[in-house]
Amino acid sequence: MDGAHYGSNGVNGVNGTTPHIVNGGGAGPSKGYPTPSPSTHHLPSTPNGTGTDGGSFHSRPSHNEGIVNHLYTSGFQHGNYADVNLHVMNRPYRLHAIILTRSPYLAHLINTSNTNTLYVPLEDEPLITEDGFAIALGYLYSSASMGHLTRDNARSVLAAACLLGGMDDLCTASYEMCRDGISAENIHDWLHFLDEPSFPPSSASSSIPGTPTPSAAAVLGPWGKRLREDVFSFLVMALPASLHAFPTQSQKTAVTDSAAAAEAGQDVLIRIYAVLPFDVFKHAVESPAFPVGSDQARFKFAKEAIAARKKIQGGRESEESVVLAFGKTDGGSAVHITRKMKKRPLWKVTK
Repeated sequence: MDGAHYGSNGVNGVNGTTPHIVNGGGAGPSKGYPTPSPSTHHLPSTPNGTGTDGGSFHSRPSHNEGIVNHLYTSGFQHGNYADVNLHVMNRPYRLHAIILTRSPYLAHLINTSNTNTLYVPLEDEPLITEDGFAIALGYLYSSASMGHLTRDNARSVLAAACLLGGMDDLCTASYEMCRDGISAENIHDWLHFLDEPSFPPSSASSSIPGTPTPSAAAVLGPWGKRLREDVFSFLVMALPASLHAFPTQSQKTAVTDSAAAAEAGQDVLIRIYAVLPFDVFKHAVESPAFPVGSDQARFKFAKEAIAARKKIQGGRESEESVVLAFGKTDGGSAVHITRKMKKRPLWKVTK
């Protein structure tokens, strides 16, 4: 499987290096075999770890691995002896009910259908792509499917795995790849993906009225919540640190051009913060974890960021401002960012 990748020729999502792959290219069971009757054969009852003659036996990992490899190659990639036609977006699959029912979602689909031709409706799941679904589908047959997981498709694979269910290992691997792939270059994509959730995902954010639930990420369930926390943590701590936006005193002493580097880093940070949803921006700047240093420096940064936000957002109906409070702050930030609606002009009607 090394070098194989999920592509567009519909071979159960795999294309390229595996010869004679036919699955995914057409509809219907590969040989048209009817579903066999349930087996009535039973193994003799024996004590655990012994054979019928009293001799000991041991599990054979290589034998089990051989079965899984056969199921993945012959069953998933080639679609041999299939009894289910599964249609996902524009890609047909010839698969096996006994394997598909490992997924609670597909088990329900099979159990509530009176035909062996099934359709998976993904119109309301924009995070799931054909390739991401193919990787999750292949995982039902073998963990070898995880070899196709990349940072480019990890988000889609996570969404597909969450939808299908019963894939904790695949969810964990794809989530970790998503988390580790968050960067300054793609942070805007992550914010768009999260559909302007409230930050931070804690009791503080739950007090904000009218915060929309991220519809696109709803399929991710608790994994989506963890990713929102990761994105917020990146915005508040990792991003400023990577940009050297607020160097410590020791860094200022060690690096002669630290002032210029810090200024450049702050400019990049301001450009990113200028397009954040208001709730995200407010909680990030006010967060005690934001490594800005003094309250005066935090106030200055917030003021510059709000000015940049005003230029980008133009004539919105709300106006943002920052206030520096004096006196006791109970350990929190003395800088507070507010937003109020602009008053609409009143027109005098003359006769």
